[in-house]
Amino acid sequence: MIEERRLGPVVGLGTWNTFGSDAGNAREVVGAALDAGIRLFDSSPMYRGAEQSLGRALAWRRDDATVATKIWAQSVEEGREQYARQVEWFGRVAIEQIHNLAAWREQLEWLEPERAEGRIDKLGVTHYQARSFDELATALRTRRFDVVQLPYNPHEREAEDELLPLAAELGVAVIVMRPFGEGALLRQPPSEDELAPLRAFGVETWPQALLKWVLSDERVDVAIPATSRAERTAENARAGEPPWFGPDERALVAELAS
Repeated sequence: MIEERRLGPVVGLGTWNTFGSDAGNAREVVGAALDAGIRLFDSSPMYRGAEQSLGRALAWRRDDATVATKIWAQSVEEGREQYARQVEWFGRVAIEQIHNLAAWREQLEWLEPERAEGRIDKLGVTHYQARSFDELATALRTRRFDVVQLPYNPHEREAEDELLPLAAELGVAVIVMRPFGEGALLRQPPSEDELAPLRAFGVETWPQALLKWVLSDERVDVAIPATSRAERTAENARAGEPPWFGPDERALVAELAS
């Protein structure tokens, strides 16, 4: 069974550069993910039609899913318009995140009443660039956010310096984007012999090793690998099952990724 932490099962599904506006592919991928035990689905207005496709794909199993999407707008008016469309597509957004810190102070002013009235469960903030982590930390220190989304993998470990300790200190849940480095870490996978020491941890493939590396950090609540292939969802979900790596196994994965 996939382990559950504060946001549910520890493996979710991202939708960046996946099915876009292809509703048919979305139904296949989302259906397979739900069947595999995945419950959190992350999207954004930035993702070229993925939000609407996700909404259609979830139409018949909406109660099984947690939707985490984003406001990506430089004005409050545009942010409210995005939210209205999200409510139309999803019925309800559980986790609403301010994407890439865009006008985050202004967007918070109207998003917080939505949370207070129970129309949104949690508010989050995201950024994908390490150079923006100082501002991300500033946002978290306001104590107005419940969730932070950030990149974390053996090639991108800047979050270990401040953001992961800060999130733990503040009780902020962590969503990890780019566990595969947007595919860069998958291009030269290790051999089966190199992966052999990880078999006892349920690792059969290199993507599973990378996901388990992320999830073995107890400060992480969920990783959201993106895929447009339905069969990949079950493989990813299995990486969310204990046992977890210790320091030696995490060091091995980092070495294999170098």
